[in-house]
Amino acid sequence: MAHCGLVLLSLWLCVQSVPIGVDNTKDKPQEELEPPQSADTGLHYDRYLREVIEFLEKDPHFKEKLKNANMDDIKQGKLAKELDFVHHNFRTKLDELKREEMSRLRMLIRAKHDIQEGNVDHQALLKQFEHLNHGNPDTFEVEDLDRLIKSATNDLENYDKGRHDEFKRYEMMKEHERRERLKNMNEEDRKREELQYEELRKKHAKHPKVNHPGSEDQLKEVWKEADGLDPEDFDPKTFFKMHDSNGDGFFDENELEALFTKELEKVYNPDNEEDDMVEMEEERLRMREHVMNEVDTNKDRLVSMSEFLAATKKEDFLQKDEWETLDQNPVYTEEEMREYEQHLANEANDINMKSAELQKQREQLERQQEELNAQKLELQQVDSKKQQQLFAGEIQSGIQISSLSKSLHMCNNWRNTETLSSNLKTYFLTNSTSCTQMLLFSVDSVQVQYLLLLPSLRCSGQVKVNKIQLFLLRGYVRL
Repeated sequence: MAHCGLVLLSLWLCVQSVPIGVDNTKDKPQEELEPPQSADTGLHYDRYLREVIEFLEKDPHFKEKLKNANMDDIKQGKLAKELDFVHHNFRTKLDELKREEMSRLRMLIRAKHDIQEGNVDHQALLKQFEHLNHGNPDTFEVEDLDRLIKSATNDLENYDKGRHDEFKRYEMMKEHERRERLKNMNEEDRKREELQYEELRKKHAKHPKVNHPGSEDQLKEVWKEADGLDPEDFDPKTFFKMHDSNGDGFFDENELEALFTKELEKVYNPDNEEDDMVEMEEERLRMREHVMNEVDTNKDRLVSMSEFLAATKKEDFLQKDEWETLDQNPVYTEEEMREYEQHLANEANDINMKSAELQKQREQLERQQEELNAQKLELQQVDSKKQQQLFAGEIQSGIQISSLSKSLHMCNNWRNTETLSSNLKTYFLTNSTSCTQMLLFSVDSVQVQYLLLLPSLRCSGQVKVNKIQLFLLRGYVRL
């Protein structure tokens, strides 16, 4: 089983290297091993990828087909067709994994939609998730496996390039910030800063010889320093078995990079001000790519024992020239630096314009808010004035009613209904406004019905008699 997953795994999986032990020098019989535990590949669908592989390798039929497959068959999708023969239980689990991945992607799309306030090109976004067949969100089919293999192959082939581009931007930004600091210094401080910068550069460049990665001298140094063995006893086959950490018969990318640690320690020390650990990791990547280009003849991102032994017989294996480090090979040109600074200037200008536009919008909103507040205050003042006028009018009406009630009491025992009717009608017709209300007055035992025109308040479409007027009327007219 050591090899069964490696052809497919080599497309996208990285295996975590472990410390080297001298006890591994003894030859051991080939035995069945579990697939190496994969580390994060750096792909955004890494977890989904590893879980699919894990379940596919549990199926005996697929495992056997994978063991006998070659890289061309895998890349051309022939291996994916074997999914039709995978056991139902594993297919059910793969369906579940796909639904979980679809749910994760939908969540990412919703999050991006919220961040960009709805301005999301969904079709363009889905192209970033080509490792899935979005037309069938429920079941894991042959097309899904084919997409997964092709996406992982393509993405990992471009992964190193992406890392190089990111490192270049890092270096240019670091230089840009240094130049900006110099601009803000006076002449004396600027000279002092430049002198210190040059001294640190010279100090960093002064280091022991760095052997060519994958050369005899480099491997013998590992044999001596890491393994504690005599360089005169160096044996390529034994060396390979010792540093094949998981015993799968291949050097993966992480296992290769572990071989360069001693060389990198000659140049980089985390305690030194002049040494940048980000640059060290870029140097490690460059070394690994160099060895892969020289040794990995079938381009499966793995180095088999046969490929390794064949490389030790080549003339390049005896390479004595020193490896040129990053300080001898600048990652960008001055022209690229100018373009990058122009790009930063354009970005800053765009940000300033957007900031100014947002500031204008803010000021406009504040002015509109002030206008609304002023209008609200004006309406409140007008309403308050009307209420005061209405209240004053009602008080005046009450006084008049009081005066009228006194005259009513002068009627002979309240029997002169015509006089009462005439007086009330005259008063209320004189002081009426807009609404009518029928009121029934009881004067002693005599009931007289009058049509009263009273000021009113409108509420929910209904007309109601003003409470103050009724109070005053009841108080003085003795309802």
